[in-house]
Amino acid sequence: MDIGSAALVVIDMQDGFVNHHSCHAVPAVADLVAQWSAAGRPVIFTRYFNYPDSPYERFFQWHRLQEPPETDIVTELTEAAARAHAVVDKTGYTLFTPEATDLISQAGWTSLVFCGIATESCVLKSAADAFEHGYAPWIVTDSCASDAGPDVHDAGLLVARRLIGTGQLVTREDVVGQLTAYAGAAVLE
Repeated sequence: MDIGSAALVVIDMQDGFVNHHSCHAVPAVADLVAQWSAAGRPVIFTRYFNYPDSPYERFFQWHRLQEPPETDIVTELTEAAARAHAVVDKTGYTLFTPEATDLISQAGWTSLVFCGIATESCVLKSAADAFEHGYAPWIVTDSCASDAGPDVHDAGLLVARRLIGTGQLVTREDVVGQLTAYAGAAVLE
């Protein structure tokens, strides 16, 4: 994992996606963001917005996340989002909106480290799209969750292993170790 050319991407940590299945991810993501930010590394947040007659309404009859408070970033991450390199609004699963694609390209990041909700949809789709765009995708498995439950989270990780590679799934401990090593190397230079 090359932390030096990586951005942390916090996927859809919004009130409408946090429930009894996914609430454990909030402190895990907050801790990861705090450590990543303390190392001076860039953070991107995404926010999902549903809209009338969206595919989610038409095919799933799902009408949620169209307005606050459901679309709000969780309180525990509000300040971090305000200080983030960018907050990317999206109406689909993936991070890769035209705005985000330009941002990533202009910043020169070659690795994207993903955490957030939901493992099996927005996190997985963003990581797979990063892979297909030529970026090294990393999923922080213990800083992701599914609002549909742990079995769906596990299914998302199973598919991620097939789509982006088993070695691309890491833990917070792995990431923090890399941040520490990166900081140590920077001091030596």
